[in-house]
Amino acid sequence: MNYQEHQLTKKSWGRIFRITGFISVVSALASVAATHIFLNLFANGVNLQGTIIAFIMPLVLGTPMLLFMSLRQEQLRTLNELLDLAATTDWLTGCLNRGAFTAHATSRLAQSSVGPEGGALLLLDADSFKTINDRFGHNHGDDALRLLAQTISASVRSTDLVGRVGGEEFCIYLDHATPVVVDAIAERIRGAIANLSFSPNGETCPLSVSIGGACFMQSGDFEKLYRLADQRLYSAKNRGRDCVAIARAA
Repeated sequence: MNYQEHQLTKKSWGRIFRITGFISVVSALASVAATHIFLNLFANGVNLQGTIIAFIMPLVLGTPMLLFMSLRQEQLRTLNELLDLAATTDWLTGCLNRGAFTAHATSRLAQSSVGPEGGALLLLDADSFKTINDRFGHNHGDDALRLLAQTISASVRSTDLVGRVGGEEFCIYLDHATPVVVDAIAERIRGAIANLSFSPNGETCPLSVSIGGACFMQSGDFEKLYRLADQRLYSAKNRGRDCVAIARAA
């Protein structure tokens, strides 16, 4: 997207000028009326009526303006949140997309300390997924991916990161997790997916994933961990799929 695509259109500028002009005219007329009222009320000195009007008038004039500005600011904030969500979330599964996952995981790894327990990067790949698309169609393939994402997210901790990094590949970042905990989480994910009931068109279709992982004991480089996890994933695939292979002390 180039710079000019970020510019406001003529229609947008026209709307801004109309709103600004309307508010300016109303404010000017209200100011003239308020000044006339003040001068008349205070012509013979300070009195109760004039004091009440002087207190109420700013509220009457300022409140609609503040309400309008607050409304627009809240609309802008909500829109920015939606744009940020769209920019960082995978549209199909609701997981982090590859760019957002990489950025968050890299940021955590760059911290001076990840805790005495260490952590791990897990890479998951749905086994023989192409046959699902070929056999049942891509719509059911999408259903399978959503089911996989839901199962993975339900099997990890709330502090862990889950991202979809490829067509049928997911990545999980675990910190403050010992190798024993990493093994347990990986096996929990594998087992939960193996036990899923997926029946497109009423026909039973088993699902499974192969998982490769790389454990670390201190802050490190995301790309190196990813490559090591990918190597272990291929090892899991070569061992017959539906299994876990994790490298230690990466």
